[in-house]
Amino acid sequence: MRACESRGPAWIRNGSTGRDRWMASYMDVVTILLILFAGLSAQSSTVNARQSDREEAQPAKSASPLLHAQERLRAQGLDSRMERRGLVIALPQAILFPSGEDRISAQAVPIVSRVAEVLKTIPNRVLLVGHSDAVPIHNRRFRNNWELSAARSMRLLEMFSTGFGIPESRLVAASYGSHGPRDTNDTADGRAENRRVEIVILGDSIEAAFE
Repeated sequence: MRACESRGPAWIRNGSTGRDRWMASYMDVVTILLILFAGLSAQSSTVNARQSDREEAQPAKSASPLLHAQERLRAQGLDSRMERRGLVIALPQAILFPSGEDRISAQAVPIVSRVAEVLKTIPNRVLLVGHSDAVPIHNRRFRNNWELSAARSMRLLEMFSTGFGIPESRLVAASYGSHGPRDTNDTADGRAENRRVEIVILGDSIEAAFE
């Protein structure tokens, strides 16, 4: 009887010691799993942050050629402005053409040359848009302002292509006539501001529409 009593407490103690060891192993596994999950979560956050940084940097990268072109134009003494469609250089009619004509004047050639030098440094497509004031025109060559503006765009396209080696595949001629004014047509200064040809170096998103 005493022998049984002496084994009983020993069995209980031995059983309790085994259960303690099992609990210690279980806690070790839980700790390891928590560390593993924390590491995976941190790695996932790092990957997402890097991807977000790349996505945010992408627009700046795509805009970079236009910004560089704007800096080069500024160095050439030419004004330009950044718009949604791209980089816009507006050349007044008084510099480019005699009144009512589409013949490029001699004084305009050095200016066109400076623009061409910048265009050669980037691959973007270039849109040439003729604009006029709202005063009606009708002569032997042009029935209206729309035809005059279109002809002026074409003359500039020809000069860029044949005179300065810009590939025709990069050039597009268009005309707004009197329908894209920058200023009022009620004053002489306003009408002079409206008579122009815009050289638009297209941004990537707009250029894709021409492909």
